[in-house]
Amino acid sequence: MNSPFAGRLHGGEGVARRARAARVRRGMFLLPSLFTAGSIGAGYFAITQTIDSVNAAGGGAQHLDLAAIAICLAIPFDALDGRIARMTNTTSDFGKELDSLADAITFGVAPCLLAFVWGFHSLPEAMNPDLRRALLQIGSFVCFLYLLCGASRLARFNISHDPQPRNPGRMDRKYFVGMPIPAAAGMIAATVHFCYGFPVPYWWLSVLWIGLVGLLGFLMVSTWRFWSGKEINFGRTQPFQLLAVLAIVLFVLVRFSSGALFFVALVYMFSGIWARAAYSWSRRRRHMPRGEAEMRTAPAFTGEYAQQGHTGSDVSAAEEEYARSHRHAEMSDAGIAESGEDLRQDSRQDSRPDGY
Repeated sequence: MNSPFAGRLHGGEGVARRARAARVRRGMFLLPSLFTAGSIGAGYFAITQTIDSVNAAGGGAQHLDLAAIAICLAIPFDALDGRIARMTNTTSDFGKELDSLADAITFGVAPCLLAFVWGFHSLPEAMNPDLRRALLQIGSFVCFLYLLCGASRLARFNISHDPQPRNPGRMDRKYFVGMPIPAAAGMIAATVHFCYGFPVPYWWLSVLWIGLVGLLGFLMVSTWRFWSGKEINFGRTQPFQLLAVLAIVLFVLVRFSSGALFFVALVYMFSGIWARAAYSWSRRRRHMPRGEAEMRTAPAFTGEYAQQGHTGSDVSAAEEEYARSHRHAEMSDAGIAESGEDLRQDSRQDSRPDGY
């Protein structure tokens, strides 16, 4: 016989089940924030180590190296918090703002202070006092510009919805508009770690350091494209190949950290510069008048061949052979345009001048 309290009991079980689900849901919202907190902790540790290096004996190379390593370790934390939030469907405005503040501390203030102390403050006292003072002043200003550009990059990222890079790339890839601030901070930290934290001993190295820090600031506020890696899918059913590749990469980065991190950071920085240069060259070539393009691409031997007294028929034969090959190249280009690989579609979407 059914009890009159059966429905009430089942209803109580449903309420308890929903309460447990709500607690699990709140715990899932905390998970991305824990990774963000880890990034903030790494940035705080890097700042304290950089300050300790100022009064340490022997230039504080060990403290500077630890600060650089902490910044490099914060990059995976920053990459994982957003990815985990998207995978678990726990994105929120609070997490977005917390992540931006964490990036400003860990990849803005910490590398800015590290760049100043390592590249300028630790210059030897025995060098020319006027030159040292000038390098300190210029270096501090350039480091401030790096911090300002990093903060501007974060603000632009927060307010942008589906931003388009200045030089669009492959349609199946996602790109950052401008160099992301973790990559810029990683370039500074990887350089310091590559030198094992030993400060800059020569004035000309400080001049090169000024150029590198200034270049990183410019790349962050630029509209050039940088690969984001967001098309890498960790949610596949059998991601064994991807896990094997990641395990190999992780081993190389840990075992040969000083050289491997510097190489990866350098390649990533120049990838954006190379993409912009290649896009500008291809766009300038497409906009070049047809006659001028043919004059530039014509083989140089035809004029010399005519000047050496050969008959006009020989020259015409050479020109006809070149024209035939040129028509073949045009047909190939037309086939590429039909398949969607031609970049002329990108130039129609971008009406800004090439020297922007």
